[in-house]
Amino acid sequence: MSLLAQSMRQVLRHTTQRATLNGAMRALSINQKLQQQNKPATIDVAAIAKEHQQECQTVCERINQQVAKSEQGRLFAVVHLCGKQFKVTPGDIILVEGYWPPTTGDEISLDKVLLAGARDFTLIGRPMLDAGLVMVKATIIEKTLTHTKTHFKKKRRKQYMRINFQRSPNTMIRINSIELTRPLDGMAEAEAEHSIRLF
Repeated sequence: MSLLAQSMRQVLRHTTQRATLNGAMRALSINQKLQQQNKPATIDVAAIAKEHQQECQTVCERINQQVAKSEQGRLFAVVHLCGKQFKVTPGDIILVEGYWPPTTGDEISLDKVLLAGARDFTLIGRPMLDAGLVMVKATIIEKTLTHTKTHFKKKRRKQYMRINFQRSPNTMIRINSIELTRPLDGMAEAEAEHSIRLF
């Protein structure tokens, strides 16, 4: 290795160190024939779109087969509830802070599903999944108040002292079930325009 490096150094020393800029630029310029040969190849967008649709269709068929045979395993979902997102599975208990109208014992359906999935697949919404595709059912277990929070303010030597106590409402919710209500259709999802939903 060192012998090769020494011979390269000797060759570089003996070469003329005067190289004109014009000659260097001429050597680096590209012929017009080469420029014509290096044109970018045309891309068939229709063929790529067709392949993508076929791929989506096969994935949707596999998911439908798993759901039909109940082989998908335990489903999970990410739901939007009271301005927050919760990742839930059947049997989970979640705590929603702040005032919320439903009362104890009410059975509700959580419609704003952002994401749903199982062991082998995940359905991602933009920003939400289609209405009625995933059904998340829940029950209100308990409505309580949080522990007492103390807010203490004092200014030294000013005879100013305030003590406030705060308890905010909480709602405990049990997730009963998560189900895919209808089979997936890859073509319809790709072609359908997203409907406007008001929150």
